[in-house]
Amino acid sequence: MSTTPAAARETVPRSAVRALLRLWPYVRPVRVRLFTAAGVAIVASCMGLVIPLVLKWMVDGPVADRDPAGVWLGALWLLLLGLTEALLFGFRRWLVARPLSHVEAEMRADLYRHLQRLPVAFHDRWASGQLLSRATTDLMLLRMFLAFPLTFLLVNGVTILVGVIIMLAQDWTLGLVILGPVVPVIVMCVVFEKRYADAARLAQDQVGDLTTVVEEGVLGIRIIKGFGRHRSQARAFRELSATLRGTELRKARLLATIWAVIVTLPEVAIGAALVVGAVQVADGELSAGTLVAFLSTALALRWPVESIGFLLAMSQEAATATERYFEVMDERPESDRPLDTPAAKTPAGPRPDGIRFENVRFRYPDAPPDSPPVLDGIDLHIRPGESLALVGATGSGKTTLTALVPRLHEVTEGRITLDGIDIRAMSRAELRAQVAVAFEEPTLFSASVGENVLMGAAADASPADLDRALAVAQADFVHALPQGTATQVGEQGHSLSGGQRQRLALARAVVGRPRFLVLDDPLSALDVHTEAAVEAALRRVLADTTALIVAHRPSTVLLADRVALLSGGRITAVGTHHELLRGNAEYAHLMSGAEEYREDPTP
Repeated sequence: MSTTPAAARETVPRSAVRALLRLWPYVRPVRVRLFTAAGVAIVASCMGLVIPLVLKWMVDGPVADRDPAGVWLGALWLLLLGLTEALLFGFRRWLVARPLSHVEAEMRADLYRHLQRLPVAFHDRWASGQLLSRATTDLMLLRMFLAFPLTFLLVNGVTILVGVIIMLAQDWTLGLVILGPVVPVIVMCVVFEKRYADAARLAQDQVGDLTTVVEEGVLGIRIIKGFGRHRSQARAFRELSATLRGTELRKARLLATIWAVIVTLPEVAIGAALVVGAVQVADGELSAGTLVAFLSTALALRWPVESIGFLLAMSQEAATATERYFEVMDERPESDRPLDTPAAKTPAGPRPDGIRFENVRFRYPDAPPDSPPVLDGIDLHIRPGESLALVGATGSGKTTLTALVPRLHEVTEGRITLDGIDIRAMSRAELRAQVAVAFEEPTLFSASVGENVLMGAAADASPADLDRALAVAQADFVHALPQGTATQVGEQGHSLSGGQRQRLALARAVVGRPRFLVLDDPLSALDVHTEAAVEAALRRVLADTTALIVAHRPSTVLLADRVALLSGGRITAVGTHHELLRGNAEYAHLMSGAEEYREDPTP
């Protein structure tokens, strides 16, 4: 089953030409070299059609007159024409190599930049393997199309047209014999194009699925090995590979069919023209040189005609790759401009007011319209300099609520303000410069420890800022690594323990001295002693910031000044830890480690 979202695959009746025309903005900067290359290729290809005319002159002239000097002169002309044709084709390749690699690089850079600007909801829907295949395999297909099929569809079309004119000019009756297969070849090409387009799209989606399986298998290798699931994973991979192989074989059968028709019918036409021409030569109606030139021209057109199937196949694959590329590029990115809505209008000038949630409701964008909201009527005020712990059962919406503050998701109704300013009235860059986050699942990148931590700081952050953040997070272990903070942590930070990764994620959140801090259970992977040390250092940081902390353990709750209980998407109680512990049964059960809260427990 494809992991491409169904909405992305639902398209209007496709047109390969319409799809490929969308590449024009990328091709336009290099159009001069591409058009020049096409012109050079046309000249080179048509130069090959001059060779039969030289043969005609040689057969009817020097050969018939037994003139050795004329034969040598003709041979010299044939050699010069062949060398010139080869040099022109080599020049064409040189012309397109550099600009097309530039086009591919620009498209890949635009795709990556666009992916960074797409909302989190988009990435929740799309499998990463599908995105990866679009950035690699699809763009490679487009570069190959621009380098070869695009040019030679034009070149071969012009060559066939010029060749047919030359043949008709030499003998129109033989020309009509050669043109006999035109109609059935065109009909076959139309049928082939539609069927091959469907198979090409299916194959490219399946490549994305296969890429997803490989990526998940590599990232989850510890789970696979830990549970001994390598055989089942390998079996699933083989099944997907077999499915892809079947689709590729279907493509091969379609290509073989069209190629058989395109090769066989012209060969039959050439054979018929040879018989008719030989009869005309025997009757004296046609010179031997004309017949040789005619047949040489027909043979010179064999490759342009036979390549039609191959070029159409590559064009369909390129059109499919273009559609897949723009399926992503057409997704609406997050706007970095403030929203100009009545709900977003705020008084001029910020005033210390902390974080406010005012009647906030949230439903995921792809949720059914009649489904209940994840968050419903959230009213909450975190005063300036205050730390508020957010507590609730699994699935109550805690992580979703914290994601609304940095606008990873947009509120459905209501508003959130920072110091009295609606967060939608700020650009995302401005908002995220004030709000730092540390997620429950600490994500690290294939970079050095220092680079990972300093992602949360301004560009002018100093080594002292890095050392301070590491000290707060009790991440001094980095100084014992082989290259200290310059040590590469590896993909996803798997070379570190879970607690070490979590401490680096916490250091990344505090390194920029943010005004507002959002922490999603930041200490869950720490041992008791490390947790106590981190809490002591973190208290000093929390004294200078306004913080929202998702907490599951009493030790984390005690970091906060107050506690809010989230239940069923609503805030049901707010108070200190001790107040809620004494006066709220659900909170008491959560803090005591009970697996399930019941309002009316049975004795």
